[in-house]
Amino acid sequence: MNTLSDWLAHCERLHPKTIDMGLDRVKTVAQRMDLRLTCPVITVAGTNGKGSTCAMLESILGQAGYRTGVYTSPHLVHFEERLRLRGDVVKADELLPSFERVEQARKPVDGTGEEISLSYFEFTTLAILDCMARAGLDVAILEVGLGGRLDAVNIIDADCAIITSIDLDHMELLGPDRESIGREKAGIMRTGRPVVVSDPIPPQSVIDRATEIGADLWRFGQDFNYSGDKQQWGWAGRGRRYAGLAYPALRGANQLVNASGVLAALTALREQLPVTAQAVRNGLAFVELPGRFQIIPGQPTLVLDVAHNPHSVAALTANLDAMGYYPTTHAVFGAMADKDLPPMLRRILPLVDRWYFTDLPTPRAATAVDLQARCQELDPRVAERSACYADPQAALEAALSAADPTDRIVVFGSFYTVGGVLKDGVPRLQAQHLKP
Repeated sequence: MNTLSDWLAHCERLHPKTIDMGLDRVKTVAQRMDLRLTCPVITVAGTNGKGSTCAMLESILGQAGYRTGVYTSPHLVHFEERLRLRGDVVKADELLPSFERVEQARKPVDGTGEEISLSYFEFTTLAILDCMARAGLDVAILEVGLGGRLDAVNIIDADCAIITSIDLDHMELLGPDRESIGREKAGIMRTGRPVVVSDPIPPQSVIDRATEIGADLWRFGQDFNYSGDKQQWGWAGRGRRYAGLAYPALRGANQLVNASGVLAALTALREQLPVTAQAVRNGLAFVELPGRFQIIPGQPTLVLDVAHNPHSVAALTANLDAMGYYPTTHAVFGAMADKDLPPMLRRILPLVDRWYFTDLPTPRAATAVDLQARCQELDPRVAERSACYADPQAALEAALSAADPTDRIVVFGSFYTVGGVLKDGVPRLQAQHLKP
């Protein structure tokens, strides 16, 4: 195995389950590797807002001069996107020694016993954590992949935990309601250490868990809050205030809630990781994150959003509604079969005029034909306003062919959907009849 592609293919073959909740196997391998992060660690869990929270933390801490490492998942186009070191995506070759170390650590000790089977996510998480441990970082930011308590990231003790908005997603693994899901997310808390809960109405299970283990709870609306007008916003928390802040470069009304949680975490860690007000201002102004209500100017306008559950689609709908008038909204939509599709579709249906349903390159995905049928059940008019396509790029090209320059095209539903139109770079759209 000489390339990253070789290793990733190897990881896909190792374990009988795609998702296998539990920490015993991954902890054993980590112990054999003597894997540890010696810098402060911020771990971020939640249903929505994790990626934005990590990006804002990274941007502010980078502006403050810290050597940052960020692990996020999944990726949009290339696996290497999952690890950023000092603000840059890691190079594939830099990961290879870490994959080799994981492989050796899961082998039988002294030739006795059985090798330890790891899922794709467990193996790759260990490799990325190992790479981070060897990168001379000042701070590590870890995004939980799924849940929290049993996620492979949780083998690392967080100096500060952040729990973003909690909603219904992955219910077959995390539980049937917000209380059950919140209990799983709360597993990243540690006794005596700060936990920032930026969900304005968190499940009681999250609050109870913080009390039970004696975590230092920072709660939105009680320990910190924000206020603002159309020009600027301000934040106030325990012993610290920021006034006259420009809005984060990440678009969407929900980003102020995420930014508030970020400022709370940085305030809680101010003795370990002091940051100036100017670093906060610059960090929020320059933060970037592809695929989160990403508006790409053109004719027509293109909107990319990885919204893939009812809560995030509701936020996308509100943000689209606030954009102003467009004669026609075209939607490229592909999603996983296990998602709660009816509430997602009901939210956004009133805003969409034409649908372009797409297949996605994973067995978990619903087919374009199935998505079209599910949408027609909610609105029979979809039948004459939609078509099905083999991949997101083909769907986008069809939407562009039908669109006028003043229209907008929204691509959403999954990381695979957005990634499918970004695989050759950020598209700059020009309606067909505007082309020379």
